[in-house]
Amino acid sequence: MKYFTENFLNFLAELSIHNDREWFNANKSRFKKEVEEPFLKFIETMIDRVQAVDPSIVLMPKDAIFRIYRDTRFSTDKTPYKTHTAALIAPGGRKAMHPEGMYLQMSYDSFGIYGGAYMPDKVALQRIRESVAADLSGFEALINEADFKEKFGEIQGEENKRLPSELMEAAQKQPLLFKKSFYFVHEFKPETILRDDLPELLMEYYLTGRPVTRFLAKAISGQ
Repeated sequence: MKYFTENFLNFLAELSIHNDREWFNANKSRFKKEVEEPFLKFIETMIDRVQAVDPSIVLMPKDAIFRIYRDTRFSTDKTPYKTHTAALIAPGGRKAMHPEGMYLQMSYDSFGIYGGAYMPDKVALQRIRESVAADLSGFEALINEADFKEKFGEIQGEENKRLPSELMEAAQKQPLLFKKSFYFVHEFKPETILRDDLPELLMEYYLTGRPVTRFLAKAISGQ
């Protein structure tokens, strides 16, 4: 089943050029028909697929999907709308930012599936680092697994220049401990969203990344 048409990509491309309230309000019916409604139906399908694997993920699409409206209060960029759609299919949805699930982001010029812990708070980050340090070989086996490496490459995230002294010895063996985030991503061509087998494709990537996200989730929970 195909969820998206080229109209989805075309609308977001036009929005990137006409990113103002007057244009958006004049084209709001197009947005709802060509972007919002198909994305909601697709995320509903993906929630069902993910929940079949992880019953702890109980969500309504509205709890997973991020709004198109940008928060410009503290940004120098005052354009009012995002030029992508996004959803976090994970426990608690978009508000919880839980690592065990998948984040999807679609735009006219990019389409990515993400997993892992993005900008965890201080306590969560410390727990991740301690868990990695306590099981270096286990963590490295997960991130060096052949299918994970092929699909996602390396763990990404900005780095601290310093670490707590108790982690320095482990960091000499595994420099990823300097990371402030522990996430991974695969970027598809934007037109991939037009594929009939899109849910199956994304589930393949989700399942490949799941051992890593489970490791991070258990670390954060203190298990």
